[in-house]
Amino acid sequence: MPELLILIGLIVFLLALLFSIVPVGLWISAWFAGVRVSLFTLVAMRLRRVPPARIINPLIRATKAGLDLKIDQLESHYLAGGNVDRVTNALIAAQRAGIDLGFERAAAIDLAGRDVLQAVQVSVNPRVIETPVVAAVAKDGIELKAKAQVTVRANIERLVGGSGEETIIARVGEGIVTTIGSAENHKSVLENPDLISKTVLDKGLDAGTAFEILSIDIADVDVGKNVGAQLQTDQAEADKRIAQAKAEERRAMAVAYEQEMKAAVQEMRAKVVEAEAEVPRALAQALREGKLGILDYYNLKNIQADTDMRDSIAKLSGKDQDKNEK
Repeated sequence: MPELLILIGLIVFLLALLFSIVPVGLWISAWFAGVRVSLFTLVAMRLRRVPPARIINPLIRATKAGLDLKIDQLESHYLAGGNVDRVTNALIAAQRAGIDLGFERAAAIDLAGRDVLQAVQVSVNPRVIETPVVAAVAKDGIELKAKAQVTVRANIERLVGGSGEETIIARVGEGIVTTIGSAENHKSVLENPDLISKTVLDKGLDAGTAFEILSIDIADVDVGKNVGAQLQTDQAEADKRIAQAKAEERRAMAVAYEQEMKAAVQEMRAKVVEAEAEVPRALAQALREGKLGILDYYNLKNIQADTDMRDSIAKLSGKDQDKNEK
């Protein structure tokens, strides 16, 4: 009896080991789904560290959808780091939508880091990309703020190597700025916002991108600041500051010149005082040497007294005239 229990346990262990190595259940599901795959192939997948379910289940879906895919294709894509489920679902969706998409291109798109299933869905159902608010200034100096909605469809042929949504948004924003900036006045843009759409569409903004632009609709246009008036105000303020600086410079130069003139006058007065101090000495020297007589000296003193008297009379006359004017 114990030997029988040991034998039964050994058989159970071997069966469990066999089923853990050989995915019999998966093989049976594939067989009934019409996917012909051998148990040896499934075991070889495990040895290559490829989960058989990650390959067989997508292959079953593809076979049921009528796609002719090979196990080697799916396994090589998995080993390359691709998403087998996403590629298979994208191929099924493309077939249902009548889009010409082969496995090699779908695998390349997936390995490029793009969601190939989402690309197929966007190709069937176009998506709306909303741009942020773009501010631009018309020629009359008025700022306008516009927001656009861009309807795009995925271009399967340019998914590999084509730029994404960021490029579309940047190009549309550039087109809006160019269109508003070239307008003569902001009123013309407000009256006909479709001019922005037409101008932007004519630029072929979807070139080199993974999308095809179907339409560009201006969702909103608002009036912003009067940038022209603000610039003129800033310019006037700058001119004012420059004029004030120049006036201050001229005032400083005038003050410096006045100080120089005062210093020169003081210097001249000092020289006059010094010269006047030498006059008595010169007179005394002239009297001693006989070059100046007593009569000449008295005549000189009379002339000086007469001059002082005339200066006094002139000062008194000036004061009287000032009083009369007041």
